Amino acid sequence: MADVDLSQSKGKQKHGKKRKGKRLGVRIDMTPMVDVAFLLLTFFMLTTTMSKPQTMEINLPPDSKTNVEVAESNLLTLRISDDFNVFWNIGIEKPQKVAGADKKEKLVNLGKLLKERSAANQKLITLVKVDGKAKYIDMVDIMDELNINDITRFSLAPMLDEDRKLISTL
Repeated sequence: MADVDLSQSKGKQKHGKKRKGKRLGVRIDMTPMVDVAFLLLTFFMLTTTMSKPQTMEINLPPDSKTNVEVAESNLLTLRISDDFNVFWNIGIEKPQKVAGADKKEKLVNLGKLLKERSAANQKLITLVKVDGKAKYIDMVDIMDELNINDITRFSLAPMLDEDRKLISTL
């Protein structure tokens, strides 16, 4: 572990003066510390669980030009602006803003709305339109809210200029 080098000879004192003793050499063996470090490293590597990447199954239509007909009464449209204002409407109704002072409160209110609307209509399909200038995390938060409320039938679409005009008047 540690070793003290005693091989150095002490010098004689001259004329009765006290002389400081020479410093003894100390050698520390680092091998046990390295062994313990590798033991801890292997322990933590073997006992740590590796998390699997979270994925979501996405069903894409076979042809990009295919139009899917959906009854307007079964279509809930969510429009998310670049500053995370969320607007919703069913069919051709006038869009309504989801209440909330901050993002967290808006997501809670959106969750309540989604749960209420999906309970009222079992055939409900949600169309999510996100502004191109919005942050990616905003879209992820909306999709998480859909998954939390067990809404599996939803579609993503870009927000068009007519959608921006529609929500800018509100």
